[in-house]
Amino acid sequence: MFAAIGSWIDHRRELRRRWRDDARRLLGAEEIYAYYEAQRRATRARIHGDRREFYHWAKVSAEIARLSPKVEMDIAVLRAIVAEEKGRWERSRT
Repeated sequence: MFAAIGSWIDHRRELRRRWRDDARRLLGAEEIYAYYEAQRRATRARIHGDRREFYHWAKVSAEIARLSPKVEMDIAVLRAIVAEEKGRWERSRT
């Protein structure tokens, strides 16, 4: 029983490390727009039906917001990103 709990804790630590590492990588590359890029990747994953990737990038965007008070987070921009990604996906299907 303790081995199973220890394994679960290790798995959760690894997930959190991946979120943090991807957040830092995006912050380094995109700076104040890193949150939007993480949301864009989450939207793409959601559109493609990839639950695991969607959850990962949603958590990365939350980690970006936690790490940097300088990132932009405007709901109107997020809505535009979602609309753009959906439109891009629909155009690719025709």
